[in-house]
Amino acid sequence: MLRVRAAASLLVISMLSGCATQHAGTELYEPLIAQSGKDVMWMPTPNHLVSEMLETAQVTSTDVVYDLGSGDGKIPIEAAKRYGARAIGIEFNPDLAALARRHAQQAGVSDRVTFVTGDIFEEDFSNATVVTLYLLTQLNIKLKPRLLDMKPGTRIVSNTFSMGSWEPDAKVLSEGEVSGYFWIVPAKVEGNWILSDLPGWPDAQLKLTQKSQKFDGDLIVGQSLEQRIEGRLSGAQISFNYLDRNGKSQTFTGVVSAHKIHGTIRQIPGSVVIATKK
Repeated sequence: MLRVRAAASLLVISMLSGCATQHAGTELYEPLIAQSGKDVMWMPTPNHLVSEMLETAQVTSTDVVYDLGSGDGKIPIEAAKRYGARAIGIEFNPDLAALARRHAQQAGVSDRVTFVTGDIFEEDFSNATVVTLYLLTQLNIKLKPRLLDMKPGTRIVSNTFSMGSWEPDAKVLSEGEVSGYFWIVPAKVEGNWILSDLPGWPDAQLKLTQKSQKFDGDLIVGQSLEQRIEGRLSGAQISFNYLDRNGKSQTFTGVVSAHKIHGTIRQIPGSVVIATKK
């Protein structure tokens, strides 16, 4: 569901709790702003922010978009209607899920949009290429391990709330204000790697430590020569700078695939470097 936390909402809930399901299970059902839910209360996302979230995630017709806590279905419906994506909403409240299905039918996108009545912490969304959220920070953090285990390159966009220590790759701006955060799931590179054909250094190793999309570590050549490096991942794309044997700065760029990294040295056209995980 799309919601926001505010102290004043407790008063609203107490006033409206007896009315929230007045027409539950019927086509007359309409959700009430700030009505309580399983984990958080329901608040609709403004239309312009829906568009900005999907634009930030660069949604296309090839994407599979999952909205975790989909409420009345606004985000999945927009993803399908405007961008041609296949979209799935997961909503705990069966009345909201039923309402979202009616909205999808009215919008003419029920062939590309599905609403699952279920718990976002139990349902499988591992095949998503884009995940959208409007949850509290502590719920985002609870989901973070699952999100980080998704396929590298999966895009995640959250309305309003951050992911704790996971630094965003970008911010969602709405009317000049920061209204959300965007992440790209990084590949996993922590560990020891053997580099082959690194120009000038045929026998080199990388020992890396990773924190989300950032990593640092040591580039080791032979028995004694080593230097500290740091870099950043964008999905499966990896890059870092190092100094060659002449003290000149070089840039390694590559693509992480399973237990290998296929890369090149930007300043040396035609170079091919393979890193294999030990």
